[in-house]
Amino acid sequence: MAIVSPSADLVALLTFLICLIHRCGAGGYDAELYHPVILIPGFTCPNLEAWLANTYAPSLPRCGELKGKGWFPLWKNTTDLVRQDYVPCFEEQMRLVYDPVLNDYRNLPGVETRVPDFGSAHGFTSKNDSSRIPTCLARVREELELLGYRDGDTLFGAPYDPRHAPPLPGQPSQVYSDYFAHVKDLVERASEKNQNKPVILVAHSFGGKVILGFVNSTPMAWRKKFIKHLVLVSPTPPEGFLGVLTSLASGPSFIVPSVPPLLLRQMWRTFASTLLSLPSPMAFGHRPIVITNHKNYSAYDYKDLLPALGLNSEVVKRVLSMKLRIDPPMVPTTYLNGVGVKTPEQVVYRDGNFNVAPEKVYGDGDGTMNLFSVLAFVKELSRQQQANIPFKFVEIANATHSDIVVQEHSLKKVMDVILEANR
Repeated sequence: MAIVSPSADLVALLTFLICLIHRCGAGGYDAELYHPVILIPGFTCPNLEAWLANTYAPSLPRCGELKGKGWFPLWKNTTDLVRQDYVPCFEEQMRLVYDPVLNDYRNLPGVETRVPDFGSAHGFTSKNDSSRIPTCLARVREELELLGYRDGDTLFGAPYDPRHAPPLPGQPSQVYSDYFAHVKDLVERASEKNQNKPVILVAHSFGGKVILGFVNSTPMAWRKKFIKHLVLVSPTPPEGFLGVLTSLASGPSFIVPSVPPLLLRQMWRTFASTLLSLPSPMAFGHRPIVITNHKNYSAYDYKDLLPALGLNSEVVKRVLSMKLRIDPPMVPTTYLNGVGVKTPEQVVYRDGNFNVAPEKVYGDGDGTMNLFSVLAFVKELSRQQQANIPFKFVEIANATHSDIVVQEHSLKKVMDVILEANR
């Protein structure tokens, strides 16, 4: 008897029906929905809103025009900031003030801020509306929604204030005390809404540092009950990375991409999150990270380097008093990171002029995170295997820090990890 091959149209129809039954995503995934997922995005993704009270004293008259007029988007669309000539006001109203008495950070007097849409997987967005690249875990969210996940039902988001940093032991942060309480409540509600199943936490970039700080702030019994798996995608390692130091010296180029970095440098230097991600001696050792004709600086030389950059003595004292501590989360964890991408690991300011862009010396990494920092972080997290708690590190060749959650080959690996955690 002759065997008749099915036509291409019939094969396509059968594939569609099978995917419909099994809830396949665009990447061809096959999974049964089971555990709720909470997304924690990277640094530039959470939105910020501001309220200007009458006590706010603007440096420019136009910066006070919104006084008493309610909440407005402070950081949501960088194109609007430029078009409306609001960048100087943005720079001022985003600043933090370090309070040495409280050993904590707060807004400028008269400026109140909040992170809107907490709990929603659609509550964080790209700040550049002209970019056609889907950033801020948008592709991950889309794939999960194709599988049948629904915002507020089985899919959630936990945006944060990126200016602040998860506190190290002995260093308070009222902002993060409140945030951690909100995340704990969100995890419990997501679990309760889904037949008390534990959740899968998926975090990218600085969101990885944030959520790891949260997990380590919770009792062990709570973690075992409510967290099924922790997925860290190119997380910011506690050992730091060189890019944050370059931004500290010469200004950030990614906050408002069309604005010269120097215009945002003073603002950037007030952020607690900046100081927490400085290159650490644990990974960088004594090798020079900033090179000038007059002096070279390693990660051991912040007492000299930070004043040379212009930071005040109180902030320098706080940085030098930081006790770096890395605790494994003690929940099943998968860490994915790109490798094989040219990544700055030394910067050269030949004349010691930090107002100009430096020359760069490159090594391995994901274009942002240095590979030796990543591997040092992996070593610390893998200690939980001694307690028979799963940990896995996945290297993805040629995946950049931002595109690891965008490019098809790396996105599929991220989704495979999430779906494996569902089984």
